[in-house]
Amino acid sequence: MLPRFPAVTRCLSLAAALIAAGPVAALEFPLPPPGEDIIGQVQVIKAKYEDTFADIGTAGDLGYLEMVAANPGVDPWLPGAGTEIVLPTRFILPPGPREGIVINLAEYRMYYFPKGENVVHTYPLGIGREGWGSPIAQTRVTAKTPNPTWTPPASIKAEHAADGDPLPNVVPAGPDNPLGPFKFTLGVPGYLIHGSNKKFGIGMRTSHGCFRMFNNNVLELAKMAPVGTPVRIINEPYKFGVSAGKVYLEAHTPLDDKGDPSVVDKHTAVINALLKREDLANNVQMNWDMVRDVVAAEDGMPVEIAVPLAPGGTAPMVSSSPYQQ
Repeated sequence: MLPRFPAVTRCLSLAAALIAAGPVAALEFPLPPPGEDIIGQVQVIKAKYEDTFADIGTAGDLGYLEMVAANPGVDPWLPGAGTEIVLPTRFILPPGPREGIVINLAEYRMYYFPKGENVVHTYPLGIGREGWGSPIAQTRVTAKTPNPTWTPPASIKAEHAADGDPLPNVVPAGPDNPLGPFKFTLGVPGYLIHGSNKKFGIGMRTSHGCFRMFNNNVLELAKMAPVGTPVRIINEPYKFGVSAGKVYLEAHTPLDDKGDPSVVDKHTAVINALLKREDLANNVQMNWDMVRDVVAAEDGMPVEIAVPLAPGGTAPMVSSSPYQQ
């Protein structure tokens, strides 16, 4: 059995061994070999006096909420000079085919798998806020537009008018355009992947349903992802993955199908996520105490929760876990 340590303590111990000089400039990783699911490494930096989580996230391709989740108890607006800040730059790849664009709403994150290349790029996203949920769908990029204009839908114009902030019929391209310097049109009517005229809000529920990126990220993606790129939008708060023969769990705060915080039975959701991994469900010895710690922490970082069975060993059925009692 694995030792019974809280998930956060284990992750912080790992990070402390990986002190970095500064945040990464872009999150691009080689794809792991078949049967492996984890990319990247957790890092730690020391905050400067003027740093905020928003500043650090912008520099390191990390969203605001994932920075908050990885650093419980640290003031996101005034961490303090010399405070060690965890950068959650280790990820379990999302379940399903590793192709095209995959957006996981629960992570506020996109993964892009360029065709014919053995790499993956990952970017933080702003998603739909309350009442304007982002869709779960399988679609494609249908158009790419540099320097887009924005024609606000009637519903958004009405919302702004009610707040005393009327919008014009068309917002021209430029620094004040909410779509930023580039937009991808998706096959789901009314939904886009685009840049922004604001730095704050990436990695949060701030949009009217579209997927908002840092401008440097959307411009980078624009150079790589052609029209026709498949786009798979999922909502998976619990991801299981394998690395070097060990099994890991990454937990995020669940969202419902409308992108709002969910009251889902977390225990059942974890079991369902595990059952999707037929290669794992009955072939490893799970540490269910550790699983509960990871689910409770929701810090978005992979934590080891199982060990492989010895040859000839038999794992307890998933239904025998403490979550089913």
